[in-house]
Amino acid sequence: MSAIPIARPEAIGLDPAAIRRADELVQRWIQEDRIPAAGWCVGRRGRMLESRLMGRQRPAKDAPALRKDATFLIASPTKPVACTAIMMLLERGRLALDDRVADYVPAFAANGKRDVQIRHLLTHTSGLPDMVPDNEKLRRAHQPLSAFVRETCQLGLLFPSGTRVNYQSMGILMLAEIVHQIAGVTLADFLAKEVFGPLEMNDTSLGVQGARRERIAHVRVPAALEKEDWNWNGAYWQGLGVPWGGLITTPADFARFCQMMLGGGMLEKTRILSPASVRAMTSNQLAAMPRVHEEERRCRPWGLGWRLNWPAHSANFGDLLGPRTFGHWGATGTLVWIDPDADAYFILFTTQPQEPEGRFLSRLSNTIASALLP
Repeated sequence: MSAIPIARPEAIGLDPAAIRRADELVQRWIQEDRIPAAGWCVGRRGRMLESRLMGRQRPAKDAPALRKDATFLIASPTKPVACTAIMMLLERGRLALDDRVADYVPAFAANGKRDVQIRHLLTHTSGLPDMVPDNEKLRRAHQPLSAFVRETCQLGLLFPSGTRVNYQSMGILMLAEIVHQIAGVTLADFLAKEVFGPLEMNDTSLGVQGARRERIAHVRVPAALEKEDWNWNGAYWQGLGVPWGGLITTPADFARFCQMMLGGGMLEKTRILSPASVRAMTSNQLAAMPRVHEEERRCRPWGLGWRLNWPAHSANFGDLLGPRTFGHWGATGTLVWIDPDADAYFILFTTQPQEPEGRFLSRLSNTIASALLP
């Protein structure tokens, strides 16, 4: 499989002046120490601009320059990648979206969760909390993912499944456990064999250990957590490979995943998903959930693992994206969006956490969206 061809902006319908403005924005933010580092790229019409890598490998002002082979901990854009594994198993007849989670993980039925469906996990309508109450305690003790699964199985629900939307990383954890139970391998191993290998995403993995950790650009963490060995930059967290946020990758590598999604599930001759699965993942799944509040269904839609464009909502995605755009943003300061109508995608990985509004993400997103010409 060949690399995605590199093109100049004007050759793929991008305004060169807008791309220069984007470059200048990122450089200024780095010079002002508002962002320690960033890697970004734009793709369109089957080609892409050469990836930009700027800033420092560590947050300290005197840290070495960002490595040319730097990787990023991208946090929540991991989620739709994890959900891809579920859709692949669905296509193989191993599960259906209305299946109960407890049919695959019996312990999950505890405390009123018997009727939670796989569909609910994929759409953040399960009623699970985002994190388990003992999240920090488990991390501090360097517990394995199985401990997080056990804790999640013992939780009660915040509300009846299918009635509200509550962003839930633990729902993605349970999807990973379903993959484990059906396929007999961890989600990390499933993705490595079934997705990253076939797409030749050679710098991508769910968690990383050993010498490869040296390539990871460190995230700027709060001062109170800098000395904690369980923060984003520690060997424990980087090696754990959490299904809700542990993906390590590069902009150029993740561009291959985006191009696969734009290609209806196929990159060159390699098919990962069917066009039907891509349509389902990127369509408003809340529209068919009558018990979810109308405002959520209409104004803050979700697909299966992918966040869709939220009109009149600047945070992270910005203000100019088309109605069929889908993507995700991450707590470590990352953003991915894909616009099938423009045949384009944008990937921005920074090392500056930006919860909740993603002010740098949304501003750069607007600049890139303005570069898309007819």
